[in-house]
Amino acid sequence: MYLEIVSPEATLFAGEVTSVTVPGVDGEFQMLENHAAIVSLLQEGNVKVKGNITIEEAFQDKFSKGSNGETILAITSGTVEMKDNKVIVLAD
Repeated sequence: MYLEIVSPEATLFAGEVTSVTVPGVDGEFQMLENHAAIVSLLQEGNVKVKGNITIEEAFQDKFSKGSNGETILAITSGTVEMKDNKVIVLAD
């Protein structure tokens, strides 16, 4: 599936991934390939991305690596939309 992570400053990441886990307001949830369409508010927490991911050098300081090999972006709030195997995370 295709993921875009967009902040007010720039698009932090865009590319193919295998899974995305986000901190929803009712708890953390994961989206995989062919997930049902969804729109949700996000709260403070971590966006966890799995897959063969390359982060642009200008944004590498915003991401970290998790113990399970996932790439992690800490956010304070935002929204997520999943539709037709495309995930868009609008993050603060």
